[in-house]
Amino acid sequence: MPGTKQAPQQFVDSEDGVRIAVYEEGNADGPTVVLVHGWPDSHVLWDRVVPLLAERFRIIRYDNRGVGLSSAPKPVSAYTMARYADDFAAVIGELSPGRPVHVLAHDWGSVGVWEYLGRPGAADRVASFTSVSGPAHDQLVNFVFGGLRRPWRPRLFARALSQALRLTYMALFSIPVLAPLVLRLVLSRPAVRRALVDNIPADQVCHSENLASDAANSVKVYPANYWRSYSGKFRRQGVRIVDVPVQVVVNTNDKFVRPWGYDATARWVPRLWRRDIRAGHWSPMSHPQVLAAAVHDLADLAEGKPPSRALLRAQVGRPRGYFGDTLVSVTGAGSGIGRETAIAFAKEGAELVISDIDEATVKETAAMIAARGGVAHPYVLDVSDAAAVEAFAEEVSAEHGVPDIVVNNAGIGQAGSFLDTPADQFERVIDVNFGGVVNGSRSFARRLVERGTGGHIVNVASMAAYAPLQSLNAYCTSKAATFMFSDCLRAELDAAGVGLTTICPGVIDTNIVSTTRFAVPTGKGEEQVDDRRGQLNKMFALRRYGPDKVAAAIVSAVKKNKPIRPVAPEAYALYGVSRVLPQALRSTARMRVI
Repeated sequence: MPGTKQAPQQFVDSEDGVRIAVYEEGNADGPTVVLVHGWPDSHVLWDRVVPLLAERFRIIRYDNRGVGLSSAPKPVSAYTMARYADDFAAVIGELSPGRPVHVLAHDWGSVGVWEYLGRPGAADRVASFTSVSGPAHDQLVNFVFGGLRRPWRPRLFARALSQALRLTYMALFSIPVLAPLVLRLVLSRPAVRRALVDNIPADQVCHSENLASDAANSVKVYPANYWRSYSGKFRRQGVRIVDVPVQVVVNTNDKFVRPWGYDATARWVPRLWRRDIRAGHWSPMSHPQVLAAAVHDLADLAEGKPPSRALLRAQVGRPRGYFGDTLVSVTGAGSGIGRETAIAFAKEGAELVISDIDEATVKETAAMIAARGGVAHPYVLDVSDAAAVEAFAEEVSAEHGVPDIVVNNAGIGQAGSFLDTPADQFERVIDVNFGGVVNGSRSFARRLVERGTGGHIVNVASMAAYAPLQSLNAYCTSKAATFMFSDCLRAELDAAGVGLTTICPGVIDTNIVSTTRFAVPTGKGEEQVDDRRGQLNKMFALRRYGPDKVAAAIVSAVKKNKPIRPVAPEAYALYGVSRVLPQALRSTARMRVI
């Protein structure tokens, strides 16, 4: 998209006389947030973030020295991080005197703010700092050289070496005359600009029309700072403590700044939050909603409001269960696998949203969780009703937030051959077992993708999905559809960092046989069906494989992001046979349940 067409409202003079072009918008009466860009960007980088902050915040963004209408000093020494910190100090001193500001900064802009925060009195001027793909210079240097000095710790050494090698491009950008000339030529090509930002869709790219010249003019930031990292004098200065609330947004797909470079940040930042997202270096373009939400959350905390669940989960060093500060939705939670899954997640620290078509049983599950010290919010829901599921998702998201984990478990049984099963019974099984999974996935997956911070969906199928039986036609069909639907959806959600697990239980001792409908074959009476139901109930009970084991498998599969998880020996065995000897399973389809 083209850069925002606007003239700077004013200029601010920095300490060395450089004029900084400043742009102001948003809520003039709101708290101030300052947006600071890096290289090769301009203030236009924030075009997709600004609308998400404008209603609440007074927004100040400016062009770094060498960019846009800001001055472009000639000496390389004018582009050190100390000078970037001077520019930031001048802007907030002029436009927000006496009032602390919130800061969102990216790349070299973030590094410059870190530099400022190491100065005396910075904590009185900055209320919160959200850093994106721009670690503190002294912290990163400490990590790299500290790791390289410890070859006896292979993992740390390899990570330090990897990070160091990924920054060697800075040496090329430090070549005088040649680097600016090449950049001006290369960045004038649209294809190169797209590749530079990880091929983000064109309508999400926020570049100034003067990107090539801005990059060439401000590339001196590399020689001014890169070689300084190797200076013994710089390293002997040590790492400064930053006494400001800081959250780092870690782009796990960033080609330049690797996630482990932030692992030791808490040593120097006592009040630290960390959010890892599946994004490349230019997340201000690809994930503006994540950055805006992060700023809102930390600003809320600074104003004395209770921390959001996302902020609690991001807080570094806070004790919690594995799924602490996580919201989990489980359908069909009134009994069986659904109930045990809800209880299992609650034991791991999660907050639960549980639903079932039976109000009494789902409230009973909620009471069981509460008795164990957990939190569960019960809802009545028919998963086969798409409109009801969407309304449920909207209500839950508004009241509790978007669930981080969604377990589509609700299901019903149906026994009988296709020709013996009435059409309405067949359709009901498809509507609940398959339609319920589709409805739940549609309503919540969309919200997880839009939120941009990942998540996980669990779709409960069955070993019946790959083990055909003529006497379980409707049930097998519904579970096979769930299995294939999940495979397709998993591929679609992967790019957004949303995992999906298909659970395939075997013979599990639940109440499903008692609630299963049996289609009566021609020539047989109801009493024969009742006898067979009783036999199956006894067989399931003797199996002694309860729903708690399925729940444990679900929790484990989410932790490990398993794509497919059979549960019980027979489920594993039949899954293997379905891949190696599918015809053998087709032959077993002749077996009858009644």
